[in-house]
Amino acid sequence: MLKGVPNIVSPELLKVLMEMGHGDEIVIADGNFPAASIAQRLVRLDGHAIPRILESILKLFPLDTYVAKPVSLMAVTPGDTVQPVIWEEYRKILVTSREPFTDFDYVERFAFYERARKAYAVVATGESALYANIILKKGVVVEQPL
Repeated sequence: MLKGVPNIVSPELLKVLMEMGHGDEIVIADGNFPAASIAQRLVRLDGHAIPRILESILKLFPLDTYVAKPVSLMAVTPGDTVQPVIWEEYRKILVTSREPFTDFDYVERFAFYERARKAYAVVATGESALYANIILKKGVVVEQPL
């Protein structure tokens, strides 16, 4: 264990976050997402819900300030009547994190899968909410003077 690192952040996830560079993307995938067949690097956090994972990652991970929307969601498939309530929870977490965030980029399902294939890593979770998949684009760490 380390000081300041949320205990849900496994050593493997911490390593992946450290390896990622500016512009790299990480997918935090719900339990229905085909993570194992899509991921270049797969991090397993089975049994954990995405909101806590998202909140923990944002304590360590800067969002990209050079793009308009550094956070993407899988859009609801046309004709599907699901209203993803988890998105509002994500919005609250993002606003509270004080990372630059104005709104989500909504990505069509198959386009989302393609982005996930190119992502630096995919985190497989136990999240059961529908349309809970989220992509974060990494920004740069700006050192604060001591």
